[in-house]
Amino acid sequence: MPRPRKLILDIDPGVSDALAACVALNMPEVEVVAVTATGGNVSPRQASLNVQAIVEHLDPPRLPRIGVAEEDQPLTTDNRALWGADGFCGAKLKVAELHQQHPSIKLLSDEIRAAPGDVTVIAGGPLTNIAAAFQMEPDLPLQIRHLIIVGGTFEGPGDVTPAAEFNIYCNPEAAQRVFRSPATKTLLPLDVTSQATLTFDLLNKLPPETNPTGHFLRAVLPPAFQAMRQKLGLEGLYAPEALAVAAALHPELLTTEQFHCDVETEGRLTHGATVIDRRRRPDSQPNADVAVGIDVPAALDCVLRGLRDRG
Repeated sequence: MPRPRKLILDIDPGVSDALAACVALNMPEVEVVAVTATGGNVSPRQASLNVQAIVEHLDPPRLPRIGVAEEDQPLTTDNRALWGADGFCGAKLKVAELHQQHPSIKLLSDEIRAAPGDVTVIAGGPLTNIAAAFQMEPDLPLQIRHLIIVGGTFEGPGDVTPAAEFNIYCNPEAAQRVFRSPATKTLLPLDVTSQATLTFDLLNKLPPETNPTGHFLRAVLPPAFQAMRQKLGLEGLYAPEALAVAAALHPELLTTEQFHCDVETEGRLTHGATVIDRRRRPDSQPNADVAVGIDVPAALDCVLRGLRDRG
């Protein structure tokens, strides 16, 4: 049996980030060595509390280390209008006070260096932590096996502005630094991940209430579906971070092309936009694999299997 794939989840939970954690922490072929919090959907402190709550509620067989976000992160916006101040649409989960105070940035570095070339990082939120770790240790990008970035757009519009996707817009300077790094990276853009939608009948496919995953998801998913319907007019839930976990294990789920990617940090109308150079000029060297398509049925099946693996 092959060794489990080592993963770090750098997330800003958010219900969709919580789904990704459920998938990764349940799958026997994955070893989640750390879950690091970053501000984005919610404040940095709330993100840290939510990461701890997710791990406590799921109680996985292998406990990951938990990283706490710096509270002065330079974020331009948040997503509390959608996910609520608690990030879980008011699900009222019991959350213990933070009892692990490992800074996310240091924990990222420590876990990558503990297994150089063997750790895949899923960047499910703004790239604040990863950019800071790269800036502090310039050789760190070369120690990562693979960096999967959830964010940006390929051909479609943004979500937070006409030009910009939320995760990149929150901290475009950090995103620019990460794109310009030598890390091996794949971008999962919004207009690709939004092709795969989890519908309300997901609730009928979850593990039973007595299972930690089933209990947790039955608390957070119904209000999340309601929020998506009321605030975005959508009859379903996007789960891009969970798709990233699936793609880390099964890259064949994605159709990718190599492009040069950068981020606009100065424009008035385009601030935070992901710029993907499709001209294929000799002076535009690719720096990322960009997902341009996804096998939706297979990807959703992988996500659902992950949610049920401990059932």
